[in-house]
Amino acid sequence: MTADPLAALMELPGVGDASDRAREALGQAHRHRANLRGWPVTAAEAALRGARASSVLDGGPTRLEDLVDASAGYPVVNDPVFGGALRVAQALEGGAGPLVGVWQKAPLQALARLHMLAAADLAADGGLGRPRADAGIGPRLELLADLVTRPTRASAPVIAAVAHGELLTLRPFGTADGVVARGVSRLVTIATGLDPHGLGVPEVSWMRQPVGYRDAADRFAEGTPAGRAAWLVLCCRAMEAGAQEALAIANSVPRS
Repeated sequence: MTADPLAALMELPGVGDASDRAREALGQAHRHRANLRGWPVTAAEAALRGARASSVLDGGPTRLEDLVDASAGYPVVNDPVFGGALRVAQALEGGAGPLVGVWQKAPLQALARLHMLAAADLAADGGLGRPRADAGIGPRLELLADLVTRPTRASAPVIAAVAHGELLTLRPFGTADGVVARGVSRLVTIATGLDPHGLGVPEVSWMRQPVGYRDAADRFAEGTPAGRAAWLVLCCRAMEAGAQEALAIANSVPRS
């Protein structure tokens, strides 16, 4: 392995420009007046929107009324996919939770924790946080953990997209893998300082183009330069769109 294997991805067609636009857009969102001090409010809304969109991509309900049951007089999450996505989003909300530090020091532990949150209502207790025993899963996860935490000249949007794409390819747990992969993407953007408070909502962009999202993920899995470029650009554009979603959230906050 070369000293910086991710750096070459920045030279793929369109990747550098798309990455720069994502970084600029997220920076603009963080500089919005509502996010300078009031980011806990906007981060909570971003987490909720991201959780809903991520759950839809993994087969969760599209109708809001199917996500929560309020018949008991208080809201109860009644869909297991959305429930898992919401737990993941809440664990990362605002970027202040312990998972950020765990990811930076022991990414495989953070990955296991995310799966425990995402699949709590979908998998047996013995399978929570435990990768499948299939040949190659363990070594590839270890390689991924090394790739995304070592020093690199690759940009944060690209690192997040690589982690996201690799986890979609591996499907290491067999349950809630999509929710986990998108959670890791969000975690990387927080841990790298690209989106430190988790204000962006790229999940909405992916939800709105599910066929394109899955096709690009499949092309990334093929490992060709064109396939990798297509996936990286799609993810960077989703981060840019997610920053626009963040601005919409911020603009909805009343002036104090």
